[in-house]
Amino acid sequence: MTGQIRTPQAGNAEISPSTPAAGAGTPAEMNRESLQVTASAFVVLFCIVGMALWGLPFYYDFMVQQFGWTRGQVTSGNALSKLVVGPVFGFFAGWMVDRFGTRRLMLAGILMAGAALIGFGSISTLGMFYFFYMLNALGYVFGGPLPNQVLLSRWFERSRGKAMGFAYLGIGLGGAAVPWISHTLVQHFGWQAALRTLGLLILIIALPAALLAKEPPNAKASAAPARFADARGAFTTLPFFLLTLGSMFSIAAVSGAQQNLKLFLSLDLHFAQGQAARILSLVLSFSIVGRLLMGWLADRFPKKNVMILIYVLVAVAIPLLFAGRSPAAMYAFTAVFGIGLGGDYLIVPLMTTEIFGVQLLGRLLGVILTAGSVAEAVSPWLVGRLRDTTGSYSRAFLVLIGMALLGAMSAAMLPGGKRST
Repeated sequence: MTGQIRTPQAGNAEISPSTPAAGAGTPAEMNRESLQVTASAFVVLFCIVGMALWGLPFYYDFMVQQFGWTRGQVTSGNALSKLVVGPVFGFFAGWMVDRFGTRRLMLAGILMAGAALIGFGSISTLGMFYFFYMLNALGYVFGGPLPNQVLLSRWFERSRGKAMGFAYLGIGLGGAAVPWISHTLVQHFGWQAALRTLGLLILIIALPAALLAKEPPNAKASAAPARFADARGAFTTLPFFLLTLGSMFSIAAVSGAQQNLKLFLSLDLHFAQGQAARILSLVLSFSIVGRLLMGWLADRFPKKNVMILIYVLVAVAIPLLFAGRSPAAMYAFTAVFGIGLGGDYLIVPLMTTEIFGVQLLGRLLGVILTAGSVAEAVSPWLVGRLRDTTGSYSRAFLVLIGMALLGAMSAAMLPGGKRST
């Protein structure tokens, strides 16, 4: 089976979290440690992605009102940071995961994300705003999906999809909770003190969780096929190219639709704020369902087929926006798109591990996630630009549908996976 861990003492003997390596403890101890690692990943993703990344847009309007910045300026921080930090540090972070392990990188990322939010609470210039957005992006790269995906992939084999799905619930729940947390803090202390408090909460909650996340026994051992044992060889293979390309197309489709959804609902369809908020909340709720469902499917069916299903769901959901004034079509969109959104980021590390094993996983995901972050930054801007130049989202939605279908086609060309046991 791919992704299994071999021990130097046992030669070709293979282990999973339920089969202890020499000196690794009893099966019961291994199971407890596996559960602890999953819970740690859940908490860290809740803080780094759910709170630090998704929480910042809640404060944009306060910055516009207090500093007189434009909407373009406050929304450019995320795109600029992803385009600069992602390509420069993404591969480096992947190499560090393989070289030094996941926990050290997670600790560094948590410190940077917490410090960034504390810093946001003291900004007064646009330069400071961009600086702390860069620091927050570094926190995401070093403490977010990359190290957690590698950690879980190395700990789990037969239940890898289920573990990844549970850990990724932290993102959805964190993103759902942070507006209410922020609203309460702003009411009592003001928006700048609220950001500082949010940063302190991240440090208080996530640091202990990361400290409890143990590296798996013999983490650097690998069952990767011999033809992928060399890093240069892996990066030059057709499967790696297809995996990266498919991930980029699908993430571009998801982010382009998601980040423009509120604008489309409120300005084009003239939905009331309450209606728009309800739809956005439903998308997020169905994304939680999608993470659990796709993780469960990935443990029972070929991961390639699950990846194709996820990408097709995104492609099928977007056309429903053309009938956006129909309540039935809009609610159908929230269900289909939300499930696809939930599975989109989850399936990439699972498929990467199945094809390449775990030895080079950090470096491979470093490149794949970096490419995805570029697509995630460019696509929403492209969709908005098409809307501005054509006066309608119709052409932009067609582009997003095409991207999702190209992602599905790339996934269909990947090596055939086997049914998980």
